Amino acid sequence: MKSHILPAIKLTFICLLFFSALYPLLLLGIAQFAHNKGKGEIITLKGKTYYSNIGQKFTDDKYFYSRPSAVDYNAAGAAGSNKGPTNPDYLAQVQARIDSFLVHNPGVKKTEIPSDLVTASGSGLDPHISIQAAKVQLKRISQIRNIPEANLQQLILTYTEKPLFGLLGTERINVLKLNIALDELK
Repeated sequence: MKSHILPAIKLTFICLLFFSALYPLLLLGIAQFAHNKGKGEIITLKGKTYYSNIGQKFTDDKYFYSRPSAVDYNAAGAAGSNKGPTNPDYLAQVQARIDSFLVHNPGVKKTEIPSDLVTASGSGLDPHISIQAAKVQLKRISQIRNIPEANLQQLILTYTEKPLFGLLGTERINVLKLNIALDELK
């Protein structure tokens, strides 16, 4: 028994030392070479600070809507809803989001609404929407702001982020950056 317990205790302390001290310090060291030293992209606007890598709530009709959040955009409580796709409460919540979107975007058909506008991401803090999610909102924003749709389409193209290394992921748009640029378009 002694021959099993002592190696297990030694391994526990080695893992404890590595995973609680050495590994975090290694990641911190690597982060120092990243943009903004690993703190993410910070945007200061009108005295307020925003992190572009954390989803922001945009529900005003003059802005592009952001992806719904299961945690109401609270970064301290990042989490998904943990409700499965057949859960009646989840389905009711998604249907309510669809109904609300259709009210605010007359002329859009239910089948044209991208899923990322009515479902929350796994973290609940996704700062991006798909290109389709931005384009389906063009007409509403164009009418409210009296900006030609062609100008808004160009804005979408300008703020479209390509997949990582050209391979990983899909094209997407950071909603915070897009809406800031939208406010600057006058």
